[in-house]
Amino acid sequence: MARDLGTSQRFYGAVAGWTFRHARLGTAFSVAELDGVPVAGIGALAADLGVAVAWTPYFAVDDADVAVDRIRERTGTIAVGPVSFESGGRAALVADPEGAVFGIWEGAVSSDWRVGRGPAPAWLELRTRNAFDAAMFYGAVLEWATGRSGCCEVSYEEEQVVLRQAGEPVARLNSGPVEAAAYTPHTRPRWHVHFRVPRLRPAVEAAVALGGRTVSAVTSDATERWVALRDPDGALFTLTTSSAADPDPGHDAG
Repeated sequence: MARDLGTSQRFYGAVAGWTFRHARLGTAFSVAELDGVPVAGIGALAADLGVAVAWTPYFAVDDADVAVDRIRERTGTIAVGPVSFESGGRAALVADPEGAVFGIWEGAVSSDWRVGRGPAPAWLELRTRNAFDAAMFYGAVLEWATGRSGCCEVSYEEEQVVLRQAGEPVARLNSGPVEAAAYTPHTRPRWHVHFRVPRLRPAVEAAVALGGRTVSAVTSDATERWVALRDPDGALFTLTTSSAADPDPGHDAG
């Protein structure tokens, strides 16, 4: 959710190399593409809905009303919806029991949308107090690991709960030092999105030049290098790249 569609498009176009096309949901929405593949959606509705500018994952469900009932039964919160769109589909903005915000979507989903492989997003990450409790909540609400056709597998890997679809990791649930009432948003329980770029340095330089800022130093492991940023409106996201494709360990974005 953004305040101004044009401003967000200019920022993410320069930082991540995205192009944009209109979405079926109306003129306030656009779909970001990379190499012709959809990678994200931007809706200029933050001010209208009274919500923060933020990247929010939306999970597809068969029935939005059933999903909302499950969320309520498990002490989650319903912030907006379900809302019906004239072009088809229904959506709701909700939060899990720890306050991490996410969305649910009932309706058609393009077969080109994908997470894990391809351009972006690289993956979704839930930062929460107890990853196992979170996995139980999301598993019940979204029917993870139920054997349902087209769904996912859940495993425990390197102290994370990892959600995979067709063998590819699409979401990671991490236990950590978060606080629901924290003053700074990045220390609260939340879903965090990682976008893939070819190289970090030019992407970070473009972000800073357009009013964004880094909120972490560059971090790396054996396969990836990444850095957390805010866009000009304050939305948090992380840029990540392959360590082999972009070996630049001396660059400190902090």
